[in-house]
Amino acid sequence: MPLSRTAARRLAAGLALAVGGALVLTGCFSSSGSTDAAGSDGRIRLAMLQPPRSGLNPLSDDAFKLSRWSTAETLVVLDADGDAQPALATAWRQTDPTTWTLDVRQGVTFHDGTPLTAEAAAASLMAAAGASPKPRILDGVDLTAVAQGDQVVVTTAVADPLVPQRLSSPQLAVLAPSAYGADGVVDPVGTGTGPFELVAVDGTSGATLDRYTGYWGEEARASGIDVRFVPDGTARAAALRTGEADVVEAIPVGQAGQIDPDLVHEVPMPRTNTLYLNTASGPFADPGVRAAAAAALDRAALVETVYEGRADVAEGLLGPALPWAAGQRDTEAYERVVAGRAEPSRVDGVPVTLGTFTDRAELPEVAVLVEQQLEAAGFVVTQDVREYQYIEADALDGAFDAFILSRATVLDSGDPAAYLYSDFACDGSFNLSQFCSPVVDAALQAAAAATPGDERRTAVAAAEASILAADAAVPMLHERVIQGEARGVSGVERDPRERALITNRSAVAGDR
Repeated sequence: MPLSRTAARRLAAGLALAVGGALVLTGCFSSSGSTDAAGSDGRIRLAMLQPPRSGLNPLSDDAFKLSRWSTAETLVVLDADGDAQPALATAWRQTDPTTWTLDVRQGVTFHDGTPLTAEAAAASLMAAAGASPKPRILDGVDLTAVAQGDQVVVTTAVADPLVPQRLSSPQLAVLAPSAYGADGVVDPVGTGTGPFELVAVDGTSGATLDRYTGYWGEEARASGIDVRFVPDGTARAAALRTGEADVVEAIPVGQAGQIDPDLVHEVPMPRTNTLYLNTASGPFADPGVRAAAAAALDRAALVETVYEGRADVAEGLLGPALPWAAGQRDTEAYERVVAGRAEPSRVDGVPVTLGTFTDRAELPEVAVLVEQQLEAAGFVVTQDVREYQYIEADALDGAFDAFILSRATVLDSGDPAAYLYSDFACDGSFNLSQFCSPVVDAALQAAAAATPGDERRTAVAAAEASILAADAAVPMLHERVIQGEARGVSGVERDPRERALITNRSAVAGDR
């Protein structure tokens, strides 16, 4: 079978490149060792997927690296359910619909020795609000921040119940005043507040962090972190096998089977592989034909073949990375709404166009299997597969009857309401399904206005149910990220949101 050959090809390529991949990393880290006795000097050797794209500018996506190294911190952090918890702010309250007051933690120093003050925190937020381009978390948000004594007062132009969650974004990390240059450049070296101080950056090759002994919380167990950026997945996997790295980010599915299972940890991601169906024109404008396509898909086969069992069969748009989602789907109200979907129509020779892109290697393979499953149900499928930059505009314009996308379901605020609105509201900016329903719009508006916590989670689930009832999109599987940890490593975070990785609790054998 073709997909079996794909799996075989992956295995052969991995074996052929393993030796070369190991050589790529040999000598790159400051300490040598094996997977049984890693980093005897107490430093953690970390191999990461992507090099910095913006010189580690914390106002860009590079901020997530600074967060994963525990060097830059935010006023607020999120718990597993996406609820806001104290960090550099110890408490907050909403004083009117557009105003929030946060108490700044006392006794904190930046890595350059200067104290954290409300003035410094407000200045960091204003630097982000005034940046061009703005950090993604502030898209469409008019935010101001001023210091009042030991407090920061944050004001938005319109009521925004997600202000605390927004302040958890790594792109809104609080850095020392010395980090901000007159030319708009932001330098995170030696200017954070976390348990590790960023002391050196070697371009797109790596970075060095040392334990910060003046940390306001529990001092880091590891003496430092030596980071190397290794885009080649085979090389990252080889680094774990050969003991050249203690922690490895994003091991490819095709490489995971060649590694000792005890060193491989799968982390659910808030990312769903979804088949979007064009509800505005073509055959899928008919709800019964959409229902027939949904019924034709064998999600378990996708997981077992393309993902080699390292993914989760989708039960809804929101997956196991959001631990509350499953409980919401078990309610009578949710099941009643979903049960109102159309019955599948009889399909015989219905032609459909199926699009996807090559940038994520698994998607063309998913498309092959989806085509086979749809054709077995009576559809006649024509595929169009290109690089994403060449296909996105057509997809958004509704040029395809169906489109396969691996979609992040929680964005920077940790809240899925923004994703649901973007993809399924009548005026959503990423509405691949060309979908418009007054019922769904009302549910999405209710979710957006709901108070964070149980009320908001219930409203989000109601919106999800109404979308699934229309078969505007068919969730197929929830992806996982595969993280490698050598023997002797402990306390490493396995974070679905990919905000945390090495923390003050992380350690390798030989630590004090």
